[in-house]
Amino acid sequence: MYKLFPIISFFPKPSYLLFITCLFLYSSLLPGQKKTPAKSGTSKKGSKRVIYGTASFYANKFNGRKTASGELFSQDKLTCASNMLPLGTWIKITNVRNGKTVIVKVNDRMHPRMRRLVDLSRAAARKLGYTAKGLVRVKVEVLGKKKPG
Repeated sequence: MYKLFPIISFFPKPSYLLFITCLFLYSSLLPGQKKTPAKSGTSKKGSKRVIYGTASFYANKFNGRKTASGELFSQDKLTCASNMLPLGTWIKITNVRNGKTVIVKVNDRMHPRMRRLVDLSRAAARKLGYTAKGLVRVKVEVLGKKKPG
């Protein structure tokens, strides 16, 4: 091995693998090589962006408080909070366990450390059928800024 690659003889035996690995990684970053972009949840033909995650619902203490969009929060409206999606976006949420769906508007933000995907109003959670559980696995389809008809 050392006769084939004389430069390796300058390095101690355990570190020659590190050297070859670094050389391989560096060569993969050289310009001129075609990189394929990562696939996202959307395609150019207008299909919807789909995200899977956990949903919760608002506590009653937030009823009547101002949301990030400036609206007053109501447990009776079909709205939600999300840190991933822009304010004013309409989304279709499906409960993965029972298949029930609801269309809601993102009008608020959650705490920055919140790891859940969405936080729904009680009316939306009731339509999805998980108010007794508190948390549920959901599929979120982004519909856009226009209210669905």
